[in-house]
Amino acid sequence: MELVTSDSTNSASPIGPRAIRRIVILVFVLGIGGMIAGSILDSNGFAITFGLITAVAALALVLVTQVSPPGALAKPGESAPLVVDERLAADLESRIDALVAEGADETQVRKLVGRAIELGRQQ
Repeated sequence: MELVTSDSTNSASPIGPRAIRRIVILVFVLGIGGMIAGSILDSNGFAITFGLITAVAALALVLVTQVSPPGALAKPGESAPLVVDERLAADLESRIDALVAEGADETQVRKLVGRAIELGRQQ
């Protein structure tokens, strides 16, 4: 059970969500240019084709943004936001209270929990 999770942006994928998002934005912008060029050339098929490409790129942009883990789209050097599961936090707090009620030193228990969280974050 993890109390605090920080999803790593370093996965086995050779291309990250930020790069995919940039490629999709580029396709989106080029698609708009293609629609404009098709309209100038008075070619409906050309404009519609690039319109469809732009629509797919817009959907891909929404999809990539939605499924990316927290922090994956952050600028390099920024840390990923921590996500706290309130249910697990309440469970942990009740377990600490139970140990303290049985006679354990609260300060030592909290230090132990803190070290365990640090260890978990390193992995």
